[in-house]
Amino acid sequence: MSARDASAGIIAGDSVKERFWETKSLSELDDDEWEALCDGCAQCCRLRFRDSETDALATTTLVCGLLDLPTRRCTSYPQRHELVPDCVVLTPEKAATFDWLPETCAYRRLAHGQQLEPWHPLLSGTFDSVEQAGVSVADQVISAKDVHPDDIEHHILKWV
Repeated sequence: MSARDASAGIIAGDSVKERFWETKSLSELDDDEWEALCDGCAQCCRLRFRDSETDALATTTLVCGLLDLPTRRCTSYPQRHELVPDCVVLTPEKAATFDWLPETCAYRRLAHGQQLEPWHPLLSGTFDSVEQAGVSVADQVISAKDVHPDDIEHHILKWV
């Protein structure tokens, strides 16, 4: 099940009324609740590179070739880690350590004791709110499968 499917089920069901994210720690969430925290922005699907000497992080205008750009959904979600070995495995234990996740990311926010953003689909009731808030990758990226490997460096936005 994709994150958006899980979120849609929870948004439509009674679980959203429970505001589970306010009463449970990340490690206490069941699989559907964990997946429902994903707002579908697809920022975690951006290609990033870390300089081995300086530890600087480069953000690019490229996203994983498995990402369907119009829907911001992984086309092979259940198999993504096998198909893309460096696809991030986000766990409750790692959420607080991923400094490259956007500050708006629900996993990062909750791991740091912060609340969900008001536009989060669990609060707004719609995934359209993510794009309306301007936090999705929509219209900001292109698929890495459409770029020659020699040209990737031309898609670096910034080094941090």
